[in-house]
Amino acid sequence: MTEQLRLMAVHAHPDDESSKGAATMAKYVSEGVDVLVATCTGGERGSILNPKLQGDPYIEEHIHEVRKKEMDEAREILGVKQEWLGFVDSGLPEGDPLPPLPDGCFALQDVDAAAEPLVKLIREFKPQVITTYDENGGYPHPDHIMTHKITMVAFEAAGDPEKYPEAGEPWQPQKLYYNQGFNRPRTVALHEALLERGMDSPYGEWLERWKEFERRERTLTTYVPCAEFFEIRDKALIAHATQIDPDGGWFRVPMDIQKEVWPTEEYELAKSLVDTSLPEDDLFAGIRNN
Repeated sequence: MTEQLRLMAVHAHPDDESSKGAATMAKYVSEGVDVLVATCTGGERGSILNPKLQGDPYIEEHIHEVRKKEMDEAREILGVKQEWLGFVDSGLPEGDPLPPLPDGCFALQDVDAAAEPLVKLIREFKPQVITTYDENGGYPHPDHIMTHKITMVAFEAAGDPEKYPEAGEPWQPQKLYYNQGFNRPRTVALHEALLERGMDSPYGEWLERWKEFERRERTLTTYVPCAEFFEIRDKALIAHATQIDPDGGWFRVPMDIQKEVWPTEEYELAKSLVDTSLPEDDLFAGIRNN
């Protein structure tokens, strides 16, 4: 295939692109693939999770602008393009019973209407491959679930000339993947590797909580080797300073152990219009040589 390869990653908030599939994107950028991140919301209702920045009145008052600047920095680090779809963060409701979602937020939009700007972006960018979240959102944040919903609609509609006629010339992506980087086999492997070396593991509580969830294990179909880009992934993640504590749990596993024990990022192939053999090691398997 002589045509330019293009990958689109659809995410809910700024920082999601750096915590889910970032090393994969950096790898493909290094190979000359054109990579675009579509960010559904501005992250306006995200909490300031870095304790070093909590209580800063400027950040609290200008969180939208701050998170946009963080996204600009992460984009530069990863070498990707990025577009905002323009929806408003829904926040993560907490409590029992859960409070209602705020008026006008992303998760309350009509799915078919909210898919239109993504259809337009797909038709403009023309990706062969799209990545997003599974039906649970990876975890049940309302914006992640909504991101899944609009991506499923857009994947089907983008190639149909009768759908969204005002959104540009039809383009049909060939493959759709769910990010599955936070999977149990990876977590167990890293946890056991740390314990075998006499080190503390940050994953003990995770694995205990995993037992409480009645969610089925996801099918991992695609393992992309990208260990040499883990440092770039971490640098991009740290760029989202309001969201990530550089001294926190994300970075407690030494890099050499990560690369040795689990040197891939994982995906679940959800839709494919091309023939491919599973398991794969390339999101473009079945496309490169067609």
